[in-house]
Amino acid sequence: MSRLVFRGFSRAAAGMALVIVLAGCGSTVPTPTTPPATATATAAATTTPLEVASASAVASAETITGPATGGFIVIPKQSNNPYFDVAYEGAQDAAGVLGGDVSAPRTSGGDQTKQMWMIQTATNQGAQAIIIAPNDPTGDAPALQAAMAAGVKVVGFDSSPVPGSYNVFVEPVDTAAMGGTLVQMACDEAPGCTGEIAILSAAQNATDQNGWIAAMQTTLTSSKYAGLKLDGVYYGNDDPTISTRQTQAMLAAHPNLKVIVAPTTVGIVAAAQVVTAKKKTGRVFVTGIGTPQDMAVYVKSGVAPEFATWNATDLGYVAYAVAVGLVTGQIKGNVGETFTVPSDPSPHGTQPYTIGAGNVVVLGPPFVFDAQNIDQYINPFGF
Repeated sequence: MSRLVFRGFSRAAAGMALVIVLAGCGSTVPTPTTPPATATATAAATTTPLEVASASAVASAETITGPATGGFIVIPKQSNNPYFDVAYEGAQDAAGVLGGDVSAPRTSGGDQTKQMWMIQTATNQGAQAIIIAPNDPTGDAPALQAAMAAGVKVVGFDSSPVPGSYNVFVEPVDTAAMGGTLVQMACDEAPGCTGEIAILSAAQNATDQNGWIAAMQTTLTSSKYAGLKLDGVYYGNDDPTISTRQTQAMLAAHPNLKVIVAPTTVGIVAAAQVVTAKKKTGRVFVTGIGTPQDMAVYVKSGVAPEFATWNATDLGYVAYAVAVGLVTGQIKGNVGETFTVPSDPSPHGTQPYTIGAGNVVVLGPPFVFDAQNIDQYINPFGF
């Protein structure tokens, strides 16, 4: 089969896996109505329910070994985004272990039309699998369904495609746990867990952010968080300029705002920059989902005392491994299947993964960074 002609990302610098840390295996994650306490470095001993398996299940788990051949296409939400660069690094690592020819076309943030073209091009050129983080799940669905009809395996990652337009979705974090963690961090930062909060999200139709926001709204109904008032949700489209304008707009509309919750790596940086520039440090706090390299300065300045994330390298690695399993027939993509992946060099294979309801595999629970642990996870090579 000929090599697909997409232009790929450049390989990330050595050591980038240190930047984003995933918690490992252990106890289950609470539901959003009983949100988890703020995690520390000891959160590396926690896991999600879907990763828990009995000894017999582990013994019967299918190990994805490859060898894969042909083209595996990773389609991110946007190019030149450090988060997706790191995820692609994980996919490249997996390809080195499991085989296959992996490439990632370039896309600007929120460009759903270009994503559709990429899906169609990959299908027409005979790709074995498409690994995608859709900008517009509904808009991408027809092209993904056509790809599946042509025999292409489709694996969603980061943000879910529409059910019926993927074989397996690798969810980066337990949705309920992330919603609970986001609210708990807002509670930690708001004086006395009281005051107004607002959300700076990515796109209005981003399934991952919308799931976390829904979980936040459920969590906020708990009596524990009765002192928090949600002013609204703003959308920055994962664009630094738009996210900056939206942050400025929320601060102008809500002069008593205490915490901005940004469940997006682009938005959280924009919000922290605006709060810093407006000299509101100590009066308005920022939390959400970010990377240690981006957020360390704001953790240390007190603008963003804590934030959460997961291991983007592992996300790309496991998504690629699932694609290989589907292409080689080592997994069928059925609910209830349990599998492991090779652990070279990271500990991806030390726990079983189970395909749960909706053909979803949960990567793991959120991990919270703060002033006590962030220096351990800043990549010395830069981000």
